[in-house]
Amino acid sequence: MTINKNIEIPNKPSEKYSVSKTFGIDSKLIVKGFKEKSDWVPDIDNDYVFDKETTLSVLAGFEHNRRVMIQGYHGTGKSTHIEQIAARLNWPCVRINLDSHISRIDLLGKDAITLKDDKQITEFQEGLLPWSIQNPVALVFDEYDAGRPDVMFVIQRILEVEGKLTLLDQNKIISPHPSFRLFATTNTVGLGDITGLYHGTQQINQGQMDRWHILSTLNYLDPKQEFKVVLSKVKDFKSAKDKSLLQDMIKLANLTRTGFANGDVSILMSPRTVISWAQNYKIFKDIKGTFNLTFLNKCDDLEKPIFGEYFQRCFDEDIDNAN
Repeated sequence: MTINKNIEIPNKPSEKYSVSKTFGIDSKLIVKGFKEKSDWVPDIDNDYVFDKETTLSVLAGFEHNRRVMIQGYHGTGKSTHIEQIAARLNWPCVRINLDSHISRIDLLGKDAITLKDDKQITEFQEGLLPWSIQNPVALVFDEYDAGRPDVMFVIQRILEVEGKLTLLDQNKIISPHPSFRLFATTNTVGLGDITGLYHGTQQINQGQMDRWHILSTLNYLDPKQEFKVVLSKVKDFKSAKDKSLLQDMIKLANLTRTGFANGDVSILMSPRTVISWAQNYKIFKDIKGTFNLTFLNKCDDLEKPIFGEYFQRCFDEDIDNAN
């Protein structure tokens, strides 16, 4: 990966932003960000809806250099929440997905053969982690609870606010940039997969969990807010019939979440799934067929009758293949 080594913005954020005006939540807080957009700053999604508690937690991370972890079920918008806050503060943001294939070498860097003056030479190519630490960057570790143990111990070094990163191969110690910020998103709270939903997640060392200053939980939105979010993403849901259908789709999604919480089913419908269902409906014009294509076909055969009952409750129609 070729990385632009320097981000041309001031070392410290100086532009003041009203939390109420910038994020649309009830707060008198003022936070600092950067005046102009630069490289690595995410694009703003003007339709994004901010959760108050999560937004204030993430803003504390930006304003006071707190290490913030956001936990929640899939599809709640954990990573996007951080990105959209960074976008409005003009704060460069880098996301790294900590799946099982990401190794210590991927993060820190490795020796690589390059051409210099028409000669092949071996030189060290810095990874995203040391580069991020040296720049005014908000680094987000996605799927943090799926990270490998060797990767976790590398990250543990920088969880302290003044934590320095030691590159043993380079005999180099890196101090964090004053505007470097660190965030993580997880599906679990460090206890591993206790629900059966998130295979591959690991138990997180409690010594490491203790180093995260703030743990915020992002739950699914209430139906009215979710309706607004889906409507903003599927803009051709304009008619009264479409909007009525969407309300029933969200009602069904909430039945799956309640069923999951009660232990009746092992899978639930996330807002992301609702958006996909609405988009598929606009293509096929078949609410029952697109429910099958978007969600039901992914479910266990033994649980399909339960989801068929949920569908019947919301749409007064039976699902043919739910039995």
